[in-house]
Amino acid sequence: MSNQYDVIIIGGGIAGLSAATTAARLGMRTLIFTGQVLGGHLVSIEKVDGFPGHPEGIPGFDLCPATEEAAVEAGAEFAAEDVTELKPVDDGFKVTSETGDYSARTVIVATGTSLRMLGVPGEEEFFGKGVSHCASCDAPMLKGKEVAVIGGGDSALQEALILIPVCSKVTIVTDGEGLTAQAAYLTQIGEASNVEIKTGATVKEISGDSAVTGLKIETAAGEETLAVDSVFVFIGLDPISWLVPEKFHDEYGFITADTAMRTAKKGLYAAGTIRSGSAFRAASAGGEGATAALSVFADLYGE
Repeated sequence: MSNQYDVIIIGGGIAGLSAATTAARLGMRTLIFTGQVLGGHLVSIEKVDGFPGHPEGIPGFDLCPATEEAAVEAGAEFAAEDVTELKPVDDGFKVTSETGDYSARTVIVATGTSLRMLGVPGEEEFFGKGVSHCASCDAPMLKGKEVAVIGGGDSALQEALILIPVCSKVTIVTDGEGLTAQAAYLTQIGEASNVEIKTGATVKEISGDSAVTGLKIETAAGEETLAVDSVFVFIGLDPISWLVPEKFHDEYGFITADTAMRTAKKGLYAAGTIRSGSAFRAASAGGEGATAALSVFADLYGE
């Protein structure tokens, strides 16, 4: 098999999968590096809302394989490997993975983001022992327990809504003056009887013995320790943009690209949540992936 491609896509989330499907359907030789886990963050989301064709929502672990199947049927090639280096060369780019080098005329970066950590004592020590980023994974083990969700945006409240039917109490802790999630989630949270919301709160420490037993927070009223069995952290996202030089980043580390997903580097495109200005929605990420592939085709073939 030749290692030369029209386009290589780095990232196996919905943006990358959509880009691979579109690029392959346009007849371009396409390779997508998905990393070790296909789908990125979406695979741990119980219900992806607002995705076209799924008015009741769809689990991320269903959406991603379905999109992968479409890309495979279109003729895209897949590599379940991580990319270790992206380097411009005279005729395009050299992409280095764990198993070798690949050549591409163009590259679409769709590496997405990683969940931001609190950086407080106990967080790393108790990760997997009560500290978690996946409510759908851990909820079955928390029946009748008290838990805390850190964050006030969409992701935090989505996780809280998974925990509410299972846990005896869910405390939402945010350092903001209020919750910032979309209205649909705020309404559901407001209707729950086992939710307490603590605003203007700073997490100071996660404590425990062999597993989490407490969460120390500080508010205007002083410090207090909540007795919880698990802490779910959703305080934001950090871009996975290290493959691309910083001169192509915005001030927060996201890759800058125009509305056609073109960066300032010829032949290099960015799509999905890695792109500066992303809406951080699955539907928009899928659209950006398709747009990036269309831009590649236009730039390579003048159409």
